[in-house]
Amino acid sequence: MNIPFNIPPVVGTELEYIKDAVKRRKLCGDNHYTKLCSKLIEEKYHAQKALLTPSCTHALESAAILCDIKPGDEVIMPSFTFVSTANAFFLRGAKIKFVDIRPDTQNIDEQLIEKAITDKTKAIVPVHYAGVSCEMDTIMELAEQCSLKVVEDAAQGVNAFYKGKALGTIGNFGCYSFHETKNYTMGEGGALIVNSKDDCLRAEIVREKGTNRAEFLLGMVDKYTWVSEGSSYLPSELGAAYLYAQLLEADNINEMRLSRYNQYYSALKELENKEKLTLPFVPAGCVHNAHMFYIKVRDIRERTELINYLKGNGILSVFHYVPLHTSPQGKKCGEFVGKDRYTTDTADRLLRLPMYKDLKAEEVDYVCEQIYSFYRER
Repeated sequence: MNIPFNIPPVVGTELEYIKDAVKRRKLCGDNHYTKLCSKLIEEKYHAQKALLTPSCTHALESAAILCDIKPGDEVIMPSFTFVSTANAFFLRGAKIKFVDIRPDTQNIDEQLIEKAITDKTKAIVPVHYAGVSCEMDTIMELAEQCSLKVVEDAAQGVNAFYKGKALGTIGNFGCYSFHETKNYTMGEGGALIVNSKDDCLRAEIVREKGTNRAEFLLGMVDKYTWVSEGSSYLPSELGAAYLYAQLLEADNINEMRLSRYNQYYSALKELENKEKLTLPFVPAGCVHNAHMFYIKVRDIRERTELINYLKGNGILSVFHYVPLHTSPQGKKCGEFVGKDRYTTDTADRLLRLPMYKDLKAEEVDYVCEQIYSFYRER
């Protein structure tokens, strides 16, 4: 077999909507399909406001502006995340305070956040790894006590929930990704979720290059002008049309992915029982979206050997983040608070297995068979 790590999802109606978008002769953002996607997200996940963006990176940058991040401010986040999480706030002049993660969920350790808070702290950025929620009750309570903003990096968390609430709708702002590696895609794309009415108008201004164009289109002003800082954070209608087809089938896609996730879990459980590897953990109250299936092996050497073994048998498996605090730029823009007990250890041991909508049951069986074969040979 030849099994790639990822294949972007296709539901079959994407071209129909893209052709319609072309016929409408309105290809810039905030037209028919952009609005349909935003409305669907708002209604399905009970979001106050959903604004499509060209990427999750742009959504994070918008959130940083809306949090009024200034030079000298501090922002707390895990080091085990993608560079965009930190870059969005570093670009505003913030110092990044990295906090260790939990060894069970790979999410920021909510018990360590308070130690990182100073009088310069402005925001907390929890990252919902693999679509499994951070412990948001604790984080939100701490943020309220300290008057801090919370920006959920829910790039991997679309259609995942924490105690009945959709990820991205709990903090002040949420950021989604619709990159081709995500459960639902528009190639490149994202969304900013705004969870307070008071922030909605300013969010639209920031997204419209700092102008009040949104008010103009609603007839609230007779002309629009530059009123605030912002940038061009609108996606193309063609991408939105593709995404709309996917969002209409979101639950079906979710069921397919969960089926393969559960198949992996059941098949590999024996190896966990034998302490050969560790499987993902989902805490009570969390409903994940099967964004990925990963295992944690003994050490980086074993992981490298397993990656090569699987590759030799036609399977592409990959590791994930290099901890940001160990990177050249991370050392310049931030610091790790406390002891790095699990961040680097997880980065060295975690291995992601193929996971996508059209992954077949027999392909999952084959991947698991090869993993068992690897450990038998060792």
